[in-house]
Amino acid sequence: MTNKLKWGILATGGIAATFAKDLAYVDNGECYAVGSRNLEHAKKFADEHGASIAYGSYQELAEDPDVDVIYVATPHPYHKENVLTCLRAGKAVLCEKPFTVNTAELEELIIFAREKQLFLMEAMWTRFLPAIQKVREWLDDDKIGEVQLVKADFGFRAPWDPEWRLLNPKLGGGALLDAGIYPVSFASMVFGANPEKIMSTVEIGETGVDERFSMLLKYQNGKTASLNGAIRLSLTNEATIHGTKGYIRIPSFLNAHEAHLHVDKEEVESFVDDRTSSGYKFEAEEVGRLLENGRLESDVISLDQSHEIMKLMDRIRDQWELRYPFE
Repeated sequence: MTNKLKWGILATGGIAATFAKDLAYVDNGECYAVGSRNLEHAKKFADEHGASIAYGSYQELAEDPDVDVIYVATPHPYHKENVLTCLRAGKAVLCEKPFTVNTAELEELIIFAREKQLFLMEAMWTRFLPAIQKVREWLDDDKIGEVQLVKADFGFRAPWDPEWRLLNPKLGGGALLDAGIYPVSFASMVFGANPEKIMSTVEIGETGVDERFSMLLKYQNGKTASLNGAIRLSLTNEATIHGTKGYIRIPSFLNAHEAHLHVDKEEVESFVDDRTSSGYKFEAEEVGRLLENGRLESDVISLDQSHEIMKLMDRIRDQWELRYPFE
């Protein structure tokens, strides 16, 4: 790009800080402005991450004519409102995962963005990592034959704080939307997001959110995905893809630095990404390329794909009879 894309960061929490830090590694973009509901927080964030402008409201950020694209980094119950604020101001938007809390909310965003011809994408950063791109290349090249089974886990032991967003139903807490979306999206990358059958178990904690789940998704021709997620239990956070010729193993798949290809039980190839960034730079650079080329969606994680994944997570929560107070 002749000029770097000017990014606006909406919110000043931990994920916003990580994304802003990674913008320093991005060839086609820069951290330009930040918006917060608290001006002092915005000014502090701007100082720490080299942003030129700090705003004390999200609306002011969205209305800045020099901002090219906005990264929405608020908790997911606020995504719909925050994304609409940006879209109504005519801005391109990258929204942190999960896109929204449920399908109805996401459909509203997709319809609006497409009607207004505005760029919109879910920040499923894992799909843009070089190691995951290599995995997709191996699958496309039939390195492990016909895929039969995907296994993926992501879980961590969060501290006990009933008011914290991960454990608070009023803030959309729970394992599925926060941690579980990673294995669910990973399986959907391989098999699609329309399993024929969902078999699952869930542990609902004392605050009323899902603290741990296990599920088996059954697809056509007997293909299956075995997935686990947790916010009060540490898991291996590894993914494996098993095919008729071999398997692919991805340690710490959600922020993958490596991937290993095994054929006939022998490791035949390894990919190692020795990046110094956290990895968010890759999705940011993709947004820049897409906008430069006049594209409104990404093929790596299209709006239709995000929509199908959200519908799948709604189906899973329906099994658990889990609804949030604001739904």
